[in-house]
Order: sequence, then C-alpha cells, then structure tokens
Amino acid sequence: MAEEKQDRTPVGAGAHGPNDGGAREVRRITWIGLIGNILVSGLKLVAGIVGSSQAVVADAVHGISDITTDVAVLVGVRYWSPPPDEHHPYGHRRIEAIVTLGIGAALGAAGLVIAYEGIASVRDEHIRQPSMVALIGALVSIVTKEILYRWTHAVGRRVGSSAVRANAWHHRSDALSSIPAAIAVAVAAMKPELSFVDHIGAVIVAMFILHASWKIMKPALAELSDTGAPGDVIELIHEAAAATDGVMDVHKVRTRCMGPAVMVDLHITVDGDMSVTHGHDVSEAVKRRIKKEIASVVDVVVHLEPHTDEAAGPR
Repeated sequence: MAEEKQDRTPVGAGAHGPNDGGAREVRRITWIGLIGNILVSGLKLVAGIVGSSQAVVADAVHGISDITTDVAVLVGVRYWSPPPDEHHPYGHRRIEAIVTLGIGAALGAAGLVIAYEGIASVRDEHIRQPSMVALIGALVSIVTKEILYRWTHAVGRRVGSSAVRANAWHHRSDALSSIPAAIAVAVAAMKPELSFVDHIGAVIVAMFILHASWKIMKPALAELSDTGAPGDVIELIHEAAAATDGVMDVHKVRTRCMGPAVMVDLHITVDGDMSVTHGHDVSEAVKRRIKKEIASVVDVVVHLEPHTDEAAGPR
C-alpha cells in the first residue's frame, strides 16, 4: 500500500466539483462506506473484547471514528454541492474544506486518545492473553478497508471532492492501522510473556492515525488560508495569457483555490492606442483561452493596462 501523492488542483480536474450526478455518487459511496464501517468496526470490537486485545479494541475505536466522518460527508455534500448564489458568488466549496478539516481533526483526536491509553497501560498485566479471535478481526479489517479505500478514492478523484478523498484516506488509515494490531495479537498470542506487545501495537496504530490526520488536514488548511495554485499551473496560466493575440505583457498573476477550482486574477498590457472595445475583446479572449487550456480554472479577472516600460512588471 504505497504512499498516496497529495491531490492538489490538477490541470484537467473537474473544477466545479460535484454536480447533481457527482453529489449522488458521493452520497452512494459514502453510504457504502458507512455500512462497511459499522460492520467491520463491530466485528473488530467484539473480536478485540473476546480475544482480549487492546490493540484490536483501539483499532475498532479508530473504525468507529470513521462512522462519524461518513455522516459528516453525507450531511456536508448537501451544502457544498449547490451552484453559486447571491450570497456565495464563488460557490460553496469552502464548506467542503471545513468538513475535510473536521474529518482530520476527529481522526487526530482518536489517535491521541489511543496513544495515551496504550502508553499508560503498557506495564499492565493481561488477565487473559490475546487470542487468535482478535487476529481474525484485524485481518478482515485490512482486506475490507483497503477495498473501501480504493473504491472511495476513485470516486473522489472522479467528482473532484477533497472531502471524499479524505474519507477514503480514513478507510486506508484503518487498513494500515490493523496491520500492527494483527502483528501484536499474533506475537502476544503465541508468546504470552510478550503480552506487552499488544499495548505497543496500540501505540503504533495511533501513529498511523495521527499521520493520516495530518495528510487530511494539510490541504484543507492550505485552502482555507487562501493558498494559491501550484507553480506549474500558474506558469500555464501565464503562458496562455501571453500567447493571446494583442497581449504585450502579462504580470501580477494571482490565484486562489476552492476545492479543485482555481480563481485567477491577472494584469495584461496592450497597445496604448487600442480602442476600449478592442481592449475588451482581447481581455475576453484571454479569459476564454485560459479556461480552455486549464480546465481547473473557473473564473478569470483580467486587468487591462496600456503598454509602457513601467507597466510591464513581475509576474
């Protein structure tokens, strides 16, 4: 299960995010994940209790936290998917970033609690040694949650939803966290004198959870702090504007991201003797070309200036 690359405003992405069809896909895959989480988490909880494994019980708690994030996506998609309106002229996609941040924070909180309990109880003596019943629960979780991760992540990329991709990572973190839990149970069950390994397994699970939490929150924090588009996207925007007939210089290219959508603000210079009408036509041509060549760009504001040596400035 290789490390997934950060998803950031791909040039060809569906920039507007989930439309009605996309929202239906989001709800469908999230309902599937919710049902899967309930079944798998319930199985792990029972297996962990019956099998006397703190690591598997901790892993079940992690899985239960997935249920809350599924509900958050199901509720949130109703609010971030509508089109722009009078009060939200750029759409509602920042709501998705807020939901994504909440998912990451919930995951991080679960990781901290599990880490504390594992460290605090590492010297506690087991009344009963972990058994293979707990191992079965962990193995079922690994397989099931990896399948849910791949399925959910594919939908998230297809509809351009960071919250769905974040929820997919929640599935994968559950699959990854079940691996040390399974190893800890197997060691403790076969070697009773090493029962403390079960507690260590719970702490390792928590480290996986905290790592996944940061991966989820980082892009949401970047979006909410108005981080611009990646440098390669800005370069493509500059090149598209500069290649438009009538444009003599392009500078002050600024961007902001809302989900996979990119908003652009830039300055162009044209011949100072050009008519207002002609200048307007050039600026409209710049907008059309940028939107055509960079699919993630959904809005372009062009500032028109007469060309002088002073007007030309840094990008």
